[in-house]
Parts: sequence; C-alpha cells; structure tokens
Amino acid sequence: MERPGSKLKRVREKLGLTYRDVEKASQEVADRHQNDEYTIALSRLADIENKGTVPTIFRLYSLCAIYRLDFSETLRWYGVPVDAIASEALQLPHQATHLVHFESSGPFLLPGSEEREIDFTRTTFLGQFLRRWGKNGLGFLGGSDVRQSRYGIIGLDDWSMHPVLHPGSLVLIDESRRRIATGGWTTELDRPIYFVEHRAGYRCGWCSLHGESVLVHSHPSSQVQPQMFALGEVDVLGQVTGVAMRFEQKSPRRIRSAASSAASPDR
Repeated sequence: MERPGSKLKRVREKLGLTYRDVEKASQEVADRHQNDEYTIALSRLADIENKGTVPTIFRLYSLCAIYRLDFSETLRWYGVPVDAIASEALQLPHQATHLVHFESSGPFLLPGSEEREIDFTRTTFLGQFLRRWGKNGLGFLGGSDVRQSRYGIIGLDDWSMHPVLHPGSLVLIDESRRRIATGGWTTELDRPIYFVEHRAGYRCGWCSLHGESVLVHSHPSSQVQPQMFALGEVDVLGQVTGVAMRFEQKSPRRIRSAASSAASPDR
C-alpha cells in the first residue's frame, strides 16, 4: 500500500513543483492567515514525503491548497475515516443531553438499486447498492461497514407506524434478524419492527405469526388497518435497528387522510 507521503510526493512531482516552490506557496498561505503554522519548511516537507512524518492540520491544509487536493480525502490517506465520525460518536455516549455539530456535507453513502427515480410517496427498499445522497442523517446509521447494511425509506404517504416512524424516515435494516420474535418486549418501543416485502410492495411494522400467516401490525394511532399475508406471499427482509427522521408538524386531519391512503391495496 502506498504511503501518504509517497502520494503527496507523486502529486507534487506531477505538478512540476520543487521543495522551494512548496515552501514559498505555504508561506503565502501563512501570511494570508497570519499564522506561521501553515508554513512548510524544506526539511519538514522532505520528512513528510520520505520519513512518514504526519503533517499538522495547518500544514496539511497548505499542501491540499497547493496541490489542489480534497482535504477530507487526504485525511483518509492517513487513516482518518472522516465519513464515519458521526457513527463513531454514537459509540461514545455522554450522560448529559447535548448538541452535535457534525457537518454532514458528505458524501454519505446511500443505497439505491438503479439509476431511476424513487417514488418517495411509497415505502421503498433500497438494497445494498450505493449512490450519493447529500445532506441527511444517514451518517448516524452507518456502522463499521455501510456496504453490508440495507436501508429502506418509509413512504411519504405511509403513516402506518406513525408516530414511531414518521413518513419519509430512512431506516436501517438488519437482515440477519429475519425471524419474527414472539415475545421479549414490554412497550411498543421495545417491540421489534420488521421491513417486509409482499407482492404489491413493502410494509414496515410489528409482525406476528398466526398459523401459516403473518400479520403486519400498524401503530394504533395511525388508523391504518393491519394486513394479513400467507407465509409464501411475504418475505421478512430484516428488523429495523436504526432510523433517521424529521419531526414535522401535521394537522390531525391530514394524518387521517394520509393514513387512509396508505391502507389502500396498491400501497
């Protein structure tokens, strides 16, 4: 594997820059910011390229500006997983309620099956394929390897699990948990939620087994009727283990209307 310093050296040589050129350019950066930490001396640049010396954040900034490199990508050269910082934060909980200040400018990776328009009014399974999404809360759902995760979008017209899951929510699906649990919870928040596929599309909800059938339950507040499927007509894709969603104010009348729409057979 090519060392970060070697990559920086290759970029410098490709641009036809000498050590002296880099030092002079870095001094201009330092002068603009009135901070000598941005300056890269000849000996320091040689150590970065040839001895594996890790540059300070100021010097790395200067190198990225001079070499036209993306700062986040260059950090990855040094083993800093920038895209995982939000997910990392969830593994380090604090006792006190607090704000977070992550800049989710991405790219966060979002699965998408094909280059096609997604109908956001319907609950959709996104699979494992990756595409760019932009600013969203997906970073908080990611684990050590987002490529092994599956995702779904709760349709904008799907109010069946409201208020636990809001329409438009992005859900993380653990496909290793496909067996429907028959107990082990005490409240609705503890009860496992499953993402299932049927002939007409997808449903997300609590599930229970009734002989040779699966009943997909809705939240009682949603006013959406549960659906019964024969075992051969439904596939449990996995259990919902994470969610990114917005809290938006909706009038009760609109919620009832949307819920009725979500209960229609073609949903």
